[in-house]
Amino acid sequence: MKFETKAIHAGVTPDPSTGAIMTPIFQTSTYVQKSPGDHQGFEYARTQNPTRNVLQENLAALENGTHGIAFGSGLAALDAIMKLLNPGDEVVSTNDLYGGSYRLMVKLFEKYGIKFHFVDFRDHQAISEVIHAKTKLLWIETPTNPMLSIIDIKSIVEKYKTDNMLVCVDNTFASPYLQQPLDLGADIVLHSATKYINGHSDVVLGAVIVKDKSLADQFYFIQNASGAVPGPQDCFLTIRGIKTLHVRVDRACENASYLAEKLRGFDKIANVYFPGFEDHPGHTIAKSQMKHFGAMISFDLKEDTQEQANKILEKTHLFALAESLGGVESLIGHPASMTHASIPYDERQKIGLTDSLIRLSVGIENKEDLWEDLKQAIG
Repeated sequence: MKFETKAIHAGVTPDPSTGAIMTPIFQTSTYVQKSPGDHQGFEYARTQNPTRNVLQENLAALENGTHGIAFGSGLAALDAIMKLLNPGDEVVSTNDLYGGSYRLMVKLFEKYGIKFHFVDFRDHQAISEVIHAKTKLLWIETPTNPMLSIIDIKSIVEKYKTDNMLVCVDNTFASPYLQQPLDLGADIVLHSATKYINGHSDVVLGAVIVKDKSLADQFYFIQNASGAVPGPQDCFLTIRGIKTLHVRVDRACENASYLAEKLRGFDKIANVYFPGFEDHPGHTIAKSQMKHFGAMISFDLKEDTQEQANKILEKTHLFALAESLGGVESLIGHPASMTHASIPYDERQKIGLTDSLIRLSVGIENKEDLWEDLKQAIG
């Protein structure tokens, strides 16, 4: 079954009681049992919910996995992954990553005896220097947030993965429509399904997808024990959003490619970061492991100050100044003070995240209208 068909049909069947083509919202906290343990597969809504089950099956199919596990947010999904680890374990992560992921790792899990190394995953020498027997998890984000670097997933897996090590890919920026990390050798895929998967800026939800049943069972246990589950209405809205994932992402990628080329012509702009450029260092890898080059663009200014960035951020009309990404509407943001504010200044500077860096999440509006909005804002 092709992706577009799976997005609409995988895991989804008409409701047997009514024939409703849309999955019902099972808004219940508990289920009646005939006698203790004699039930219809559902006991308590933290543990199972029929609407959530459909979403989980659908997500698994989209990533070519066997099990999907939904959580209350992308960070709740990351929290569950971290709970697979034990004191003394070490994690090697990309050094260009979402600020919330960095915050959770360093501010919360370091105090439980887990050590984190943040390195440039394009530099194999840097990876080799920090991997050893205590390394239990490789954390890959690609395309990276916000510098849009591309990590060669298959190469990382082939060179560094061992039997006692897991490889996880945060696939949020690409979505399962553009990239399927499990097919490239990863053990775990994480999504902030708030973003492209839902696609309508009305849900906060996270997900983990795997191929290994024993690993899935660990996640189901953590999901139930920790209780960080999404509500049935959020699951319903995400199922609905997935049905147009491929259509939305196709259009957003087309728009982003158009805008990235236009932005390169501005005198005030120092750099435009977009993997669709043939001279982008990760262009060839992106072309090999992604369907398109994504709908995220970052750029920084020749006059590198937040004040200069603010002048642009405050003047757009169609690009809304807001955190998040992946919705049908275009968003503009300032990573240094918004999504990545929790990362120390010196660490931001190491990866090129300047004070003037602006990040665009390109939506599905008319591309010429979007360009006119950016052009007048940049001036």
